[in-house]
Amino acid sequence: MDTTQRTDQERSADRRRRELLEAADRVVLRDGPGASMNAIAAEAGITKPILYRHFGDKGGLYAALAQRHTDALLDSLRAALDAPAERRERVEQTLDTYLAAIELRPQVYRFLMHPAEGATQGEQVFDIGRHSAPLLRRMGEELGKVIEERLDLGPDGARLSLIWGHGIVGMMHAAGDWWLGERPCSRAELVRSLADLLWGRLAAAGDRVGGPGF
Repeated sequence: MDTTQRTDQERSADRRRRELLEAADRVVLRDGPGASMNAIAAEAGITKPILYRHFGDKGGLYAALAQRHTDALLDSLRAALDAPAERRERVEQTLDTYLAAIELRPQVYRFLMHPAEGATQGEQVFDIGRHSAPLLRRMGEELGKVIEERLDLGPDGARLSLIWGHGIVGMMHAAGDWWLGERPCSRAELVRSLADLLWGRLAAAGDRVGGPGF
């Protein structure tokens, strides 16, 4: 098989995978954690064995959807961090970006973070921690890199940046999960309260020389 033919096949496979993920997204938006492989295959107009051929099982499909949505969320968070604004406003915009994303698509959020809610009696549920923990870890690593690039935290800045990155992501996730389920306050109030909690050290830290600023 020549290189051109192989490249065309790879493009076709990538395109087909994107189409299947878009079909899965539509089912998840409708059914949340109750989204089944049968329903996704039907939405895509294929049989379940073909879906398994692309993703292996529900865990494989979950991982692919998780990467798709995490990539989009990270792009949105980076855009918020790059927005021309004062540091406090940028912190609030970043927190609001995360909360707005889970509020806009709560069924997707529940599918990714609470898949067991949709399990039927007798259905084997995959280990949520094994799948969701890497998403949060990846977000923490990415935020840690952003903090290190932008803030001067002294000689131990690299390690402290990772601590802050993972801590902030943990806070956003826990507070957002509680807020989405309970709705005890407006999104704006939650953003202000979380920003108040973070603001002390963030306000005191200087920008890294030559960095993009925070």
